[in-house]
Amino acid sequence: MPLEATMMVIDNSEYMRNGDYQPNRFDAQADAVNVVFQTKIDSNPENTVGIMSMAGKGPEVLVTHSKDLGQILKAIHTTSSKVGGAIDIPTAIAVAQLALKHRENKNLRQRIIVFIGSPLEGPAADEKGMVKLAKKLKKNNVAVDVVCFGDGIEEPVSGQEDKSVLKSFVENATSSDNSHLVVVPPGPRLISDALISSPILSDDRSASIPTELGGTGGDGPSASSGGDFEFGVDPSLDPELAMALRISMQEAQAREVAASTEASSSGASQPATTSLTVPAESTEDEEEALLAQAIKMSSEEDVDMETVGTTKPSETDAPMNEDDEDEEAAIARAIAMSMQQDEQDKK
Repeated sequence: MPLEATMMVIDNSEYMRNGDYQPNRFDAQADAVNVVFQTKIDSNPENTVGIMSMAGKGPEVLVTHSKDLGQILKAIHTTSSKVGGAIDIPTAIAVAQLALKHRENKNLRQRIIVFIGSPLEGPAADEKGMVKLAKKLKKNNVAVDVVCFGDGIEEPVSGQEDKSVLKSFVENATSSDNSHLVVVPPGPRLISDALISSPILSDDRSASIPTELGGTGGDGPSASSGGDFEFGVDPSLDPELAMALRISMQEAQAREVAASTEASSSGASQPATTSLTVPAESTEDEEEALLAQAIKMSSEEDVDMETVGTTKPSETDAPMNEDDEDEEAAIARAIAMSMQQDEQDKK
């Protein structure tokens, strides 16, 4: 999908008041500017679009490198009240090139789209000067698209029907077929419709359309799902609906990724939990075995205590009887000695 910084140069000369394009040339041009902006931004969110006028008091940059449609519409509305004067194509292209040179993202390719609805006069009618300007743009890797309508359509010279100033300008500016000339004659066909089907917006439109519908948007989220636009909606004709569908698909894809991540993480954690529960079961068996052994030991100790209680008194009776006998003998001897002493005292 194209990654570009585009500068649109609009015609706001007196010739824009003519009504050979509905409702008039300037409004038809404004509708085409709106389509170009929407297509560029929809093809790649990083694209930027600017706009400038080339008539009135002189070329004037209105908006530089914007992604806001409101700024573009405001600039067109402001310019509609400044219609007048004559166009200066070489100066306007030089100013546009300078504005693109100061773009923030240097990775964006440079492109200038010039709307011409006035006859070529002055320096613009000099083929040599225009060819020299075209070669300079080609050297600086700047692509140029020219949209001719109304009086901007050059009348062929007898014997040189294939030659024109603007055609020579585009041929010398193109590199790998990146510059184009589109001629929109007066009639029921709108300028915006002619641009949609022209090579100027073909790459951008293909990038925003899924491959299933004939586009090249294989890298976009809308193409990965396969059936996002089954309602028959052309993104180039209804960019707002296409953007809404694209956002919804991105959200759905994000939810699917989150769900798959959770499922994989839970699946990976299940073996770990089973491996942890095996030692727990063995410890319960050990605890049961220890408890049974403790109960058995306690019962044996109770038996031992009963036997001890029955046997020990019998064992200790003899020493206690011997002590009693010793005490009685000692008492008897003491009594006998006291009696012998009393008898001796009496004698």
